[in-house]
Amino acid sequence: MPITLPDALPAFDILSKEGVMVMNPGRAATQDIRPLRIGLLNLMPKKIQTENQFARVIGATPLQIEFHLIRMTEHQTKNTAAEHMEQFYRPFAEVEATGEKFDGLIITGAPIEHLPFTEVTYWDELRRVMDWTQTHVHSTFGVCWGGMAMAYHFHGIPKYDLQNKAFGCFMHENCDPTSPFLRGFSDDFLVPVSRWTEMRRDDITAAGLKMLLDSTQTGPGLVQDRSTRALYVFNHFEYDSTTLKEEYDRDAAAGKTAQLPLNYYPDDDPAQAPRNRWRSHSHLLYGNWINEIYQGTPYEIMDIGL
Repeated sequence: MPITLPDALPAFDILSKEGVMVMNPGRAATQDIRPLRIGLLNLMPKKIQTENQFARVIGATPLQIEFHLIRMTEHQTKNTAAEHMEQFYRPFAEVEATGEKFDGLIITGAPIEHLPFTEVTYWDELRRVMDWTQTHVHSTFGVCWGGMAMAYHFHGIPKYDLQNKAFGCFMHENCDPTSPFLRGFSDDFLVPVSRWTEMRRDDITAAGLKMLLDSTQTGPGLVQDRSTRALYVFNHFEYDSTTLKEEYDRDAAAGKTAQLPLNYYPDDDPAQAPRNRWRSHSHLLYGNWINEIYQGTPYEIMDIGL
């Protein structure tokens, strides 16, 4: 939670520049508390696993969060029980028709990287979702393919196929320690990566977007898009300790040439239990995002987008 200080106090400017959460008394006096409405547009096949991962990281703050699960209207999942989808998810068309608004929306990744964006079966509806965020969502978080889709839709930034899958835990550099989204972050740290495509630095900077996290091995990791009030993260802070192991085991069981995730198993030995070395930064990132939403979103939720 932010600390309230008089804005004339020297500490106010000093701490603000260091990225500490600071609020002046005038702003604090206007903040009545209401639950934040956070939506999850879940494009992943394992819906329940993904729900758990994101609920864990956005629910770890003192703030009240209302978590809303959303799906594409026509696309039918094959990996999650229909009863679960019927009970807990609403199609986007229904959400759109109600005119309701959200403080935050997460658009997840999807295992369709091999396809051009325009060949994805639900691309037209997803474009409608992304345009809708500009009038109905205060802040949007695009994750992996979801972030790439947003960068392509809003700025025409292409994705590039990789010759080999980026798979494992890779060192990332903190490019902007004073960013409010990186409060508490180390100078460098490991992040899980699992993708066959990438976006490139030159394209991102040419589009006027701000690089927050970068990796010499896997490229841009976290990008801020002020023009759309969005963050694009191309890697998986939200992953559980065993998510990469499950992907590796799945490929091995299917008889594929299973690629060992780098920097993941102790001594690169898949017989050993993997160690989670990104959990703290995962909570920091999503906690910082929730805090920024809390400080900036209108108290009257229907004022979002006005």
